[in-house]
Amino acid sequence: MHTTTASPSEDPAMTRNAIVDALGVLKAGRIVDLTHLVHPGIQRFGPFPAMRIETRYTVAESGFHVEQVSFVTHYGTHVDAPEHFVEGRRTLERIELEELMLPLFVLYFEDKVAADPEFIVHVDDIKRWEAEHGEIPADSFVAFSSDWYHRMEGGDMNNFDADGVAHCPGLGLDALKYLFEERGVTAVGHETLDTDGSAGVRARGLDCEKYVLESDHYQVEVMANLDKLPSTGGVIFVGLPKFDKFPGFPACAWAVVPNED
Repeated sequence: MHTTTASPSEDPAMTRNAIVDALGVLKAGRIVDLTHLVHPGIQRFGPFPAMRIETRYTVAESGFHVEQVSFVTHYGTHVDAPEHFVEGRRTLERIELEELMLPLFVLYFEDKVAADPEFIVHVDDIKRWEAEHGEIPADSFVAFSSDWYHRMEGGDMNNFDADGVAHCPGLGLDALKYLFEERGVTAVGHETLDTDGSAGVRARGLDCEKYVLESDHYQVEVMANLDKLPSTGGVIFVGLPKFDKFPGFPACAWAVVPNED
């Protein structure tokens, strides 16, 4: 009688062990928080109001502690769902869980931004990055590291000049089309308050951000600590609550990268 032996991929026990082993590998890596601390004084986009917090119950008085919080959905480090800019597109709860854990690739252009705070990432910049680090694969997350996140506490995220004009870096439309249409990435992220950068906003409004969301992708804005990551070899996890039909929400994002100690 002929007996077949299940391959490891077909053996449920092997699959369970592999998943647990994978968690061990991840925990052995270096975990980097990519999220700003959320509080009422955090810098935010344009006219958005500050968070309001009211303590409703305390342990001393009620035996438990509860805060009542009011804030806009796009506050601090946050996810923009497609519906944020395009009516009828996917809202927060329709972003699949598989889209929230991805290989991570970091485009380091801090030196460019230091020389020109209105630096815009274009497709040629990405191609030069790929020539050094390899082609960005499909189904991945690409983050633009500008060193801008250091401005969140005690700095100026808008980088206003004496005339009140903002000067911030951003991602160009050609770069985004290359990432999404030619490389097939799933999502992008950056450290600034918007995608386009101040020069892009003056020229076209928020066309780049609209393109990302109109293309049915999500993005993470106002990220932190990207300068603590390698360009390749990491993974990103984006934690979100499951509110019904929200266009976005503050996120807890973190990366796991090789432990080089």
